Amino acid sequence: MRVFKDRILSDSQLRRLGEHQYSCQSVSICDKMLQPYWNWLVQKVPVWFAPNLLTIMGLVVNIFTALVLVGFSPDAKQEPPRWSCALCAIGLFVYQSLDAIDGKQARRTGSANPLGELFDHGCDSLSTVFVAVSACTAVQLGNYPAWMFFQCFCAMSLFYCAHWQTYVSGTLRFGKVDVTEAQITIMSILLISAIFGPSIWSIKLPTLDVEVKLIPIAIACAVALILAQANLTVILAGGVGKNGSTVAGTSVLSPVIPILLVVLPAFIIYQKSEQALYQTHPVLYIFTFGLVAAKVTNRLVVAHMTKSDMQMWDYSIVGPAMLFFNQYFNTFINEYIVLWMALIWVTMDLLIYCYRVCHEICAFLRVELFRIPYPGGPVGPYDAASEKKR
Repeated sequence: MRVFKDRILSDSQLRRLGEHQYSCQSVSICDKMLQPYWNWLVQKVPVWFAPNLLTIMGLVVNIFTALVLVGFSPDAKQEPPRWSCALCAIGLFVYQSLDAIDGKQARRTGSANPLGELFDHGCDSLSTVFVAVSACTAVQLGNYPAWMFFQCFCAMSLFYCAHWQTYVSGTLRFGKVDVTEAQITIMSILLISAIFGPSIWSIKLPTLDVEVKLIPIAIACAVALILAQANLTVILAGGVGKNGSTVAGTSVLSPVIPILLVVLPAFIIYQKSEQALYQTHPVLYIFTFGLVAAKVTNRLVVAHMTKSDMQMWDYSIVGPAMLFFNQYFNTFINEYIVLWMALIWVTMDLLIYCYRVCHEICAFLRVELFRIPYPGGPVGPYDAASEKKR
């Protein structure tokens, strides 16, 4: 019995998804260095172990360790225990390792399919939110709320832009300094906090009269601007579609609207809050809008893989709308309560969306999400050997 009568993906979208071929270009420095380790690690995984199971296990570990860290400092101002920083670094390392070998496992077992790519990117969109918040918590960036806001939303927007340029060009591109390098940097920050204590980031440099934590933040901002410029160059150069359009034949600028509907309300609500909602509850606030950004990014990935246009409206925006209209009516309800309501709404909306999309794709491809029926051989109606990379 179907729980949802209306499908998210149409028959034509599913057919195009079945024809989708993963295209990726990477010149990442650290990726090349870590390939021997990843190749060794995947050989230790049993052939019956589903690739998507590796991905979700890494994500669960990453989210759990990040929540442990922020649980000790929900405002990102208090000093968390050193062991929580070390645990979070280990969690991120586990996620990075499993995320790097899930595609290798798929090709090794002959179970590569378009669902694996979508599932991988969907987990990455969630991880980006928790990794960004945990890094800010480890250096107590909550004492600089504007910097924390910029840093977290910059990370989420960059991840979105990476898939925006993929939607335009048809190829996911990684530069010499990209995701893997960012993850290693954050692991290093977490380990420094674990070894020397988070308070080390509050030491002021004598000559510059600024706290140490602002140095890596400034470097991260510079790198973010470089990456943003690289993505925008690809986007503005025109797409692979007709007359320089996207893979779906739509305007290359159309994906800017969904992400603006996340970032702009987040900034406006933060500025207009009479109860200083963001300043007092920065982690909860960023989690709420971060999950909206993750949902929008997932929809962009689906639009790319199905070669379809992206709808501007999304139900997850109802969460931020609660906060906006509550402010409009002079905070009729305590903003902290509304923030929790918004977080619950966007979490449920994201989970339901992911479940429905995965269910529809599994039914079409005749595969199971977390199980390989025939390890070591092709699964479903598609020739997995034709997949270059997952």
